[in-house]
Amino acid sequence: MSTPALIKLTITTLIGVAILVWLGTWQLERYAWKEDIIDRIEARTARNPVSLERAIELSNKLGDPSYLPVRTEGRFHHERERYLYSISLDGRPGWHVITPLETVSGRVVLVDRGFVPEQARDPKARAQGQFKDVVTVTGLVRTPESPGLFSPDNDLEANQWFTRDLGAMTRSMFPGGTVEAVPFFLETVESDIPGGWPQGGQTRLQLSRNHLQYAFTWFALAICLVGVYAAYVWSARSGKRP
Repeated sequence: MSTPALIKLTITTLIGVAILVWLGTWQLERYAWKEDIIDRIEARTARNPVSLERAIELSNKLGDPSYLPVRTEGRFHHERERYLYSISLDGRPGWHVITPLETVSGRVVLVDRGFVPEQARDPKARAQGQFKDVVTVTGLVRTPESPGLFSPDNDLEANQWFTRDLGAMTRSMFPGGTVEAVPFFLETVESDIPGGWPQGGQTRLQLSRNHLQYAFTWFALAICLVGVYAAYVWSARSGKRP
C-alpha cells in the first residue's frame, strides 16, 4: 500500500470512527434525558391533583409543568371542538377531541377529552357525552407543540389538526383574539363517559428506553471499524494484499 493511499484510508477511517463515537455519545445523552423525563412522569403522576390556578403558578415556576395532575370545574363549549389526528394507545387511527372549558372562575383551558375513531368524530354520533352542565375535569398538563419537519399542515377549514398548536387552536375557536387560554392543555384521565366517547386516559406514560442499546451498537461499530482498518493495513503491509 502506498503512503498516499494509507493516509487517505486513515483519514476516512478516523472520520467514520468519530461519527460513530459521536452517535454513541449522543445516545447516552438521550438516555439521560429520557430517564429524567421518566422520573418526572412517575413523580408527578403520583401526586394528588392540584387546582388550575396552582398549576398556572407551578407552570411559571417550573417552566415545564408536563404531566402535573389538575382538577378543575367548568362548562364545555362543545360547538368549538377541534380534532387532532392521533393514534390511540391500542393502535387505532382517529382523533383527539380538543374542547375549550370555561372554568367557574372564568378561565379558559383547552381540554383534550380523549380519543374518538373516525365514525365517532361527529358530535351527533356521541351526543350522550356532550355534557351541558358544569362538570369536574381531571387531567394531566401537556404543553403545546411546534410543527415538526414532516408534520402535515393543520387544515383549519376542514378542522383537521396535526400539531397541538395551542395559540392557533385558541384563535380558531375564538376569532378576534378575544380569549386568552391557559398556556397548556389538559389531557383527561380515563373516566366513565356516557356512550363511551371520547375515550380519556390516552396520555403516553410508558416511554421507550432503548438508548443504551443504541449507544452500545454505535460504539461496537466504531471498534469493528478500527479492527477492520488495522487488519487491512497489517495485511497490506505484510504483503498479503497488493
